[in-house]
Amino acid sequence: TTKMACCGNCFCCQCCCREGETRTPEELKRLHRFLFWLLQSLDYDRCINEPHVEFLEGIDNKKARKYEAIRWMMMFAIGVTVGLVGLFVDFFVHLFTKIKFTVVGDSVEKCSDKGCLPLSLLELLAFNMTFIFIASVLVLIEPVAAGSGIPEIKSYLNGVKIPGIVRLRTFLCKAAGVLFSVAGGLFVGKEGPMIHSGAIVGAGLPQFESITFKRIKFDFPYFRSDRDKRDFVSAGAAAGVAAAFGAPIGGMLFSLEEGSSFWNQALTWKVLFCSMSATFTLNFFRSGINFSKWGSFQLPGLLNFGEFKCPDGDTNCHLWTAVDLAFFVLMGVVGGLLGALFNCMNRKLAKYRIRHIHPKAKFIRVLESLLVSMVTTVVIFAASILLGECRDLSSPTTHNTTLSGSEDINSTIRRFFCTNKTYNDMATLFFNPQEAAIHQLFHQDGTFSPMTLSVFFLLYFLLACWTYGVSVPSGLFVPSLLCGAAFGRLVSNILKVKLGMDIYSGTFALIGAAAFLGGVVRMTISLTVILIESTNEITYGLPIMITLMVAKWTGDFFNKGIYDIHIQLRGVPLLEWETEIEMDKLTASDIMEPNLTYVYPHTRVQSLVSILRTTVYHAFPVVTENRQNEQDFMKGNILVSNNIHFKKSSVMSRAGEQRRRCQSMKSYPSSELRNVCDEQNAAVEPAEEGEDLLQQMLERRYAPYPNLYPDQSPSEEWTMEERFRPLTFHGLILRSQLVNLLIRGVCYAENQSSATQPRLSYAEMTEDYPRYPDIHDLDLTLLNPRMIVDVTPYMNSCPYTVSPNTRISQVFNLFRTMGLRHLPVVNAVGEIVGIITRHNLTQEFLVAKLRQHYITI
Repeated sequence: TTKMACCGNCFCCQCCCREGETRTPEELKRLHRFLFWLLQSLDYDRCINEPHVEFLEGIDNKKARKYEAIRWMMMFAIGVTVGLVGLFVDFFVHLFTKIKFTVVGDSVEKCSDKGCLPLSLLELLAFNMTFIFIASVLVLIEPVAAGSGIPEIKSYLNGVKIPGIVRLRTFLCKAAGVLFSVAGGLFVGKEGPMIHSGAIVGAGLPQFESITFKRIKFDFPYFRSDRDKRDFVSAGAAAGVAAAFGAPIGGMLFSLEEGSSFWNQALTWKVLFCSMSATFTLNFFRSGINFSKWGSFQLPGLLNFGEFKCPDGDTNCHLWTAVDLAFFVLMGVVGGLLGALFNCMNRKLAKYRIRHIHPKAKFIRVLESLLVSMVTTVVIFAASILLGECRDLSSPTTHNTTLSGSEDINSTIRRFFCTNKTYNDMATLFFNPQEAAIHQLFHQDGTFSPMTLSVFFLLYFLLACWTYGVSVPSGLFVPSLLCGAAFGRLVSNILKVKLGMDIYSGTFALIGAAAFLGGVVRMTISLTVILIESTNEITYGLPIMITLMVAKWTGDFFNKGIYDIHIQLRGVPLLEWETEIEMDKLTASDIMEPNLTYVYPHTRVQSLVSILRTTVYHAFPVVTENRQNEQDFMKGNILVSNNIHFKKSSVMSRAGEQRRRCQSMKSYPSSELRNVCDEQNAAVEPAEEGEDLLQQMLERRYAPYPNLYPDQSPSEEWTMEERFRPLTFHGLILRSQLVNLLIRGVCYAENQSSATQPRLSYAEMTEDYPRYPDIHDLDLTLLNPRMIVDVTPYMNSCPYTVSPNTRISQVFNLFRTMGLRHLPVVNAVGEIVGIITRHNLTQEFLVAKLRQHYITI
């Protein structure tokens, strides 16, 4: 939030106004809303206030069991819905792809003799570009639907709310767009968008309302918090993985490894149940539709690798041996290098798009998608016709692996320009759905020439890298698997032909796919389990795990995974699992924000409106300034006195911390920073040497500071001591809660007691979730600006806090594992000296503070 305020100031100065220009109130209003909704953190920590406590006191064991039963029912409903979404996408992708390849394939066979191949190319272009145009238009309707959605969902599960990422309109555009993207022949997969679609189902289904379609709103009072919503998003994302790969355990581990910062045993069990529901729902309907045998579970996921086994009667065949592990390690190294190269190239393309394509008119993005589609189609057609080799098919595959329906692996070979007993190996890979091409590389006993595999790998590598990032819904799993499978099959061909080794080609194709995919996405635990579940072969566990670890270590030496790169390009403040050891040289006081915008326990309406309209902060400390206010607020409780058992020199004040920072800024070469600090220190008289800072701070509570009434603002003429006066901390209150109180008229008159103020229940406080009213929607004519709001019943009186001397590793672990949004820094005498937000714990911010720490030393 602090970062957004800083970015907002820069944005206002540099982008909205040129020199000598001013902004209208309407422009200021739009800018404020832009900054407010741009990026927000999620409140995963519960706000323990009086309405929440009253709500908990009203829950007995019977209601608790009912609440838990409803939660389990929601998990089941999410799983079933995600499975049905996968069925819808798979059915229409298969239908459109079959129509396209049937029409174009027949045309190629006829035109081989008649010499009308350009007509076949035009037919293929017409199919592909029509499908891609529809997918691009859907992304124009909802831009968040572009890409795989995994970076956005990973950010959401990490605690960052990106606007529109889990809306119903995004879901409709994503689910419909991905089937046209895949059917349009782009080198994309539908697995990534399935994860995003599952997350949207998890976020929206338990709410029983929609922002896009406002008529969809039912009175369902459960799960009205970010904590519950993020649990359901985790379950939905896991169900998406389970439906895509038929891997329920892998889906659960995906949500654990890639997204959620907070996890517990009960959530693990529920997410696994949701993933199982999605897998078996999809399996039930796909098996029944394709085989007309309802109740026979034969097609577990959208992508199934088939059965890996040696030919019957071949006793010398082994799926893999201990000797092969050395080659798997080398393949992991190469896969990591190729993945790092892929990520580096895609990063440069993404930065080019951000600078030169996205700022232009929206139709430019559609033109780029059509250009990629046209180039991809021409390359596929030309490579299949001109670069393919006719390979012998005299020994067909002995174990026919089922693809879908009545198709098997031998039914997907292409004989373009080849005789009946041979097949075109390049056309077999390019003129098939990507899943069929993967099956060919995994299970086809017929050989693919090294030249064909090399050309196919190079073309697929370049085109997949170019495609990921265009304005269509697109996944990266299947293109990476197919690219890696070609690499692995090429290695097996070389080992068989050059070294005469007796190896199983399908294993090397699988390990190559794992190596390249691991080098691109840098996943370890979940990807290992996903691949094992997809192969249904537990003996592949060790080689897959070793390959993925080596690929990740190799790739991490050069850059981050592809999803982390795109998260970084979007400027999302993502928190890693842990900080570096070197960061423990810093403390909470080094990274906190000492400039606080705070409210009083009893604050005037006009003061609250002014604070809310002039800041973009999402939480405000509730503080008091002097002993009399503290006694009134604490109702006689004993507070801090002069006989404190702490070392007085160790107690930090806000003014002392700000003075220390200004002194450290003088070591910077920038004259502007030095001037700012000199101006701030000019009004502060230097303290006498050896003066007792704590004693001075406690004595000045009683009168020395100007009395700051709730309807006043700090003066520009105040000294640093006056600006950073001691503030006794009593709790935190959220922006949404303050706006809710103002809109509902929760206040009392000056001549009345605070007991006359209306009270809101927990249901009323959460009624507008997740889209709380905006402060600009408040009609001031309905409120008396001199009225006073008592915020104490609605503030969180017991938030997590840290000491100024707390080390960064402790701060980071507390913030991340508890899913916090704001972390107050409170000194030994109960005074708030700063606040820590997500921005203060990002890697870039910590590195900058560590560099400043070294300069100060």
